Amino acid sequence: MASSVVKETLGTLNKDAYVNLLSKLIGESRYVQNNPPELIPQEDRVVKHVLDALLPLSTKTGGGPLVINHVTYFTGRGNIIVEYPGTEPGKILSFVGMHMDVVTANPNEWEFDPFSLSIDGEKLRGRGTTDCLGHVALVTELMRKLGETKLKLKSTVIAVFIASEENSAITGVGVDALVKDGLLNKLKGGPLYWIDTADKQPCIGTGGMIPWKLHVTGKLFHSGLPHKAINPLELAMEALKVIQTRFYKDFPPHPKEQVYGFETPSTMKPTQWSYPGGGINQIPGECTVSGDVRLTPFYNVTDVMKKLQEYVDDINENIEKLDTRGPVSKYVLPDENIRGSLTLTFDEATNGVACNLDSRGFHVLCKATEEVVGHVNPYSITGTLPLIRELQDEGFDVQTAGYGLMATYHADNEYCLLSDMCQGYQVFVSIISQLED
Repeated sequence: MASSVVKETLGTLNKDAYVNLLSKLIGESRYVQNNPPELIPQEDRVVKHVLDALLPLSTKTGGGPLVINHVTYFTGRGNIIVEYPGTEPGKILSFVGMHMDVVTANPNEWEFDPFSLSIDGEKLRGRGTTDCLGHVALVTELMRKLGETKLKLKSTVIAVFIASEENSAITGVGVDALVKDGLLNKLKGGPLYWIDTADKQPCIGTGGMIPWKLHVTGKLFHSGLPHKAINPLELAMEALKVIQTRFYKDFPPHPKEQVYGFETPSTMKPTQWSYPGGGINQIPGECTVSGDVRLTPFYNVTDVMKKLQEYVDDINENIEKLDTRGPVSKYVLPDENIRGSLTLTFDEATNGVACNLDSRGFHVLCKATEEVVGHVNPYSITGTLPLIRELQDEGFDVQTAGYGLMATYHADNEYCLLSDMCQGYQVFVSIISQLED
């Protein structure tokens, strides 16, 4: 009985209200691009529209049931916690992760204006429609419907709209600060659904990431006299071959990757190469190769970083044994007491996430997805969502889902489908109704 009442009361997504709100949010996307120091998002521009929709139904100003807390740690960069109280203390259901910042967009490279909502049939187009303003609007509409209907629920339903998701290097602004201050502690009482993925299926695994730089020092000399040089480009290539070979031996595909449906195992690869410049007839004295490790969550980034450093130390100590290229290629000049060398450094590393497949939160999400979408096919990616690992480490039962399109995530000409967002709303309703039973 409870399940049918929930579904009947909450109904379907109000498409007109959703599109109207989303239009306002996408209209702010220019001002919430996150690319410091040039672009610092002002999430309160989005906050204003969410509050305009929900405050008339709040305990503070509208005499409604919604308890709203606007939490700001940096001027103009707010978070919103919206609570719809249930009747059973400690019984909690939360939707978290709908972030109010976006990645940058260059209008010259888009086929339409990224900073205003345009509609092409089912396509809702603009920066943030998939990631993640489309979800901000979607969960806002869910909370508005709860506030309007005053549906009696056992579970307290909480929505947490956050700042600063697109740049994890800047801390103390968004969900990390909310957790530190204990403002989300009650969410440990039930499943936490992180709503910031795509394609309407549960995302059950994400990757860890280790950004690395390998600086290689050789000896500069004229390319016509290569025997008097130590070519750092050759040294870098041979060293990377050894490093990668050892990495894949020490961190092979893990058996659990098949269980979680990862499309790739852990990988370590170069992605950028730089050198100081100079003529084509000059062997440079140094170069830097940069790249990343993408690590499935069954390995720990600290262990990998330690191993990578061991590989580099071994190469430096035994550089004479490293394969060379050509009859005069060398990495040591004994007469000059010069040795080539490698220096490895890391930027901030994050571990991946493996969601708990035994939790009720996961089973409820799967059943809701199958019921609404018609099939359930949980997937994993070695993309990173560092914030959810931190929540998991703090004891939250994190499950993830999203209703944008992976193909347009962080891409030019971003869009989502209105029909997908309608199904997302129905999944939320199904989750609420199942947890009532």
